[in-house]
Amino acid sequence: MYNVSFPGLGINDLKVSREAFTIFGFTVYNYGLIISLATILCIVLAMLYAKKKSTRINQDDLLDMVLAVIPAMLVFARLYYVVFSWETFSKDWRLIFDMRSGGMAFYGGVIGGILAILLIARIKKKPAEDFMDFAAVYLPLGQAIGRWGNFFNQEAFGTNTDLPWGMISEGTRNYLYTVQDKYPGIDPNAPVHPTFFYEFLGNMVIFAVLLYIRRRQPRRWIITSTYLTLYGVLRFFVEGIRTDPLMIGTTDIRVSQLLSAVMAVAGLAVILILNAKTRKERLATERKILLGEIPPAAETVAEDEAEAETEINDVEADADSAAEPEIAADTAAEAELEAEVEEEPVSASTGDAV
Repeated sequence: MYNVSFPGLGINDLKVSREAFTIFGFTVYNYGLIISLATILCIVLAMLYAKKKSTRINQDDLLDMVLAVIPAMLVFARLYYVVFSWETFSKDWRLIFDMRSGGMAFYGGVIGGILAILLIARIKKKPAEDFMDFAAVYLPLGQAIGRWGNFFNQEAFGTNTDLPWGMISEGTRNYLYTVQDKYPGIDPNAPVHPTFFYEFLGNMVIFAVLLYIRRRQPRRWIITSTYLTLYGVLRFFVEGIRTDPLMIGTTDIRVSQLLSAVMAVAGLAVILILNAKTRKERLATERKILLGEIPPAAETVAEDEAEAETEINDVEADADSAAEPEIAADTAAEAELEAEVEEEPVSASTGDAV
């Protein structure tokens, strides 16, 4: 149990526990519970969207992907952490399987998930980019929710800060005392950046952006590339102020920060290439239409037909309006003539008018 405070916001001594509840002697931790709930929510939302006929991934495809991706992400998230924290596990390899003590890396999970998606796409003989674009939309939502597990564990926080939302707890103090030699001048008794919350907000924004892009039916790889770019930028800056980064060997290079930079650059490059290709294709199509080599697109023809029909209706309406006075005059004349005929006497024998 931790007492967590946000002094600048006037919030003090929030009771936060790693443990959610115990059932049959088995302790369920908040971190695992939150991750599970986030996963379930993403799957439910994805299943609902997969019902639409316009999607390239149906519900059967989604279930196959989930069954492959979840275990792959768990295994690779652990392996990634073990590889870059080998000094912790080198003395006792059995600790590798003690996942309840913590030690999962998000980027390892991403690598495992990508490999699983590529495998499923190959088995089902469908484009891998369809699976990637479909999954990329829900990934930041799961990340955003999952970061609250870090809050309950009081981990994944940053350096000292004077900002109003600076956080402090027994957990932050205890950890910062162990890394004072790595961060000279750091004060374990001062508030720190709640970087878990920064990622929560950033990922929710990314989720909203990807939903907007998906509604516009973009070409393949755009959604995935947008996620890589936006999350790469977010994580690059957040990772720069964290106090628990994984390093490359004995260097000062932060693994996740380096990968974030690569992700952002690669994602942006793909977006620019795809947009340039789209513009080139559009210009080529417009040129062929002007030269009469191909007919206008169906939607253009439909728009032209609609405009033509509107013009015809307007012309008919104008003609009807112009004819109304003449029709009214003819009707009045006919009525007057009928009245005169009725008033004239008729001979009973001959039927001739007198």
